[in-house]
Amino acid sequence: MEKAPLPGDERDTGEAQQRAVVDVAGVDGTEAVVARDGWDSKLEYVLAQVGFSVGLGNVWRFPYLCHQNGGGAFLLLYILLMLVVGVPLFFLELAAGQSIRQGSIGVWKCISPKLAGIGYSSCLVCFFVALYYNVIIGWSLFYLGNSFQNPLPWQNCPEGANGTVVKECAASSPTAYFWFRKALDITDSINEIGQFNSIMTGCLLAAWAIVCLGMFKGIKSSGKVMYFSSVFPYVVLLCFLIRGLLLDGAVDGLKYLLYPELSIWKDVQVWRQAATQVFFALGLGFGSVIAYSSYNPRHNNCHRDAIMVASVNFMTSVLASLVVFSVLGFRAKKITLSCVTQNLELLKFETGQHINITEPDAYNEWLQVAGPSLPINLTNCTMEREMNKGVEGTGLAFIAFTEAMTLFPGSPFWSALFFLMLLNLGLSTMFGTMEGILTPLYDNFASLAKRKTAFTVFSCTLGFLIGLLFTQRCGNYFVTMFDDYSATLPLIIVVVFETISVAWVYGADRFLDDIEKMLLWRPPRIYKYLWKYVCLFAMVGLLSASLVRMVLQRPTYKAYSQDLASEETLEYPDWALAVLSILIVCATLPVPVCFLYHTLREHFGQPAGGGGTSHSVVNGHYRPCSTTDPDATPVDARLMSEAGTPLTLAEDSQGLLFESEGVAESTGL
Repeated sequence: MEKAPLPGDERDTGEAQQRAVVDVAGVDGTEAVVARDGWDSKLEYVLAQVGFSVGLGNVWRFPYLCHQNGGGAFLLLYILLMLVVGVPLFFLELAAGQSIRQGSIGVWKCISPKLAGIGYSSCLVCFFVALYYNVIIGWSLFYLGNSFQNPLPWQNCPEGANGTVVKECAASSPTAYFWFRKALDITDSINEIGQFNSIMTGCLLAAWAIVCLGMFKGIKSSGKVMYFSSVFPYVVLLCFLIRGLLLDGAVDGLKYLLYPELSIWKDVQVWRQAATQVFFALGLGFGSVIAYSSYNPRHNNCHRDAIMVASVNFMTSVLASLVVFSVLGFRAKKITLSCVTQNLELLKFETGQHINITEPDAYNEWLQVAGPSLPINLTNCTMEREMNKGVEGTGLAFIAFTEAMTLFPGSPFWSALFFLMLLNLGLSTMFGTMEGILTPLYDNFASLAKRKTAFTVFSCTLGFLIGLLFTQRCGNYFVTMFDDYSATLPLIIVVVFETISVAWVYGADRFLDDIEKMLLWRPPRIYKYLWKYVCLFAMVGLLSASLVRMVLQRPTYKAYSQDLASEETLEYPDWALAVLSILIVCATLPVPVCFLYHTLREHFGQPAGGGGTSHSVVNGHYRPCSTTDPDATPVDARLMSEAGTPLTLAEDSQGLLFESEGVAESTGL
């Protein structure tokens, strides 16, 4: 029985949908059943794609980059790179997944078995990311649980045994002390390994349990969760925006965010950071985009989806930036006013001189004139100095923003709302990351597909066990290591090979022909040149810049010193650099290994496809991936060369799509 077409896809009425059961006669006369799940609605699919692409980076990475790299000028640069690099590559992945209806492994194997390693690399990178990303979800669970207290436990410094304030807390701040000492109980360096944080271990277990429950039925369960996890963060952001704009100092914070400095365009590192943010914002190379789109009906308008999801992603980043800097502006204004008051009280106490100044700008102007003649040294009190403290990553979410919320009336409510938002942002991205691992494996290994629930539980259990690495007292340093190095270079390499595979190996014109047959209209020709030249050049340039930066500058991390009660920059030890190198090599190794493996098989006259069936063609029709297919199925005789070696689709000059009436015509390479 056919599945009803998705809303807006009435043209699919006459053809089999993903959940349809189709009998296809095999070469040996046996019947093969092709079955594949599909989204229950177009809204469910869009929410899943938006939920995956919109993550924690939109809230705590993009605002920082925008502030540090020229404000409005960075926004313009980001929009430019999003249009010429982000959207074309995102469209490429959406179209490839939807046309071939397989995960990342099967998509690239369909073009050539030699390219299957691209998909395996995507799976490995997704696994590395899932390991540490769920730790961040565990942190959010910990803070969410502690938000139901009044006053908040990070609002004031605790008292020691003698009734005085703990020295370490007094030297830093209540929020920083709670984060580093109470939440993480962090060590002074990455070298102090082996001591576990029992509370964070429990939070990590809870995080993996939530992910497992959301994923155990594939998109049938995770898709339903997306209705809440993808929408709720926007409700919270709007609430925070309205509240933030009413705060004193919010306008000053927005000025620091948006003030344009066009001179930054000549800085190569700013281009690198903008391109990297575009790259990760859309989730390129993870395989999750391909996995989600593979469950779409054939005529779904993936071009419109690419533009829509990219636009929503960008607008979310802007919205989050407005929220973050309106609240941080309020925080900075409070701290700066307190600085002015303390300095003037000190002046009055030491000299008896009373100065009636309340505004920071007026105070700094007065200090510049009168400072040299004063008998004591007074410090400048500037909002910019406070705005630059802890506005990136965990420093924003767990220190700066939490400190600002302690100043809100009803702070426990706002704190619970904020960390519930972080939890949902993390979960929606985590579901997509897990889909990027599981879907390709289910599509290519029937034995796993028959045991989806068991394998999902096994994957989550394995993720938790390996994730114990991050629940050590030094675990935060490993999170930083994985975040900075386990995904960046491997993903860029994956996307470079993806672009080469489609634009040059398969052929951009042939790919556009396939898309035309799929969408029933031809995308603009500009995509051909963007894929072949602009995107490829940009990705190679980004890869080169990242490699040069790693070679010229020894990797460092920020460690919290208990004696200094502050962070300091340390170099990674040699053993940590070895771990970094292993992570990068392991993530990229499948690409050359698969290429060499299938090249040798061809050389010795063995089948190049390795017995896989998910990319085969039966009776002139493209065969969508079936979760019930066996691991080995005879290859259609029509695709056999004279030497008896199966030809790949690209080698046989066949399109990725095959019309229901016959094989689609396409030109050779």
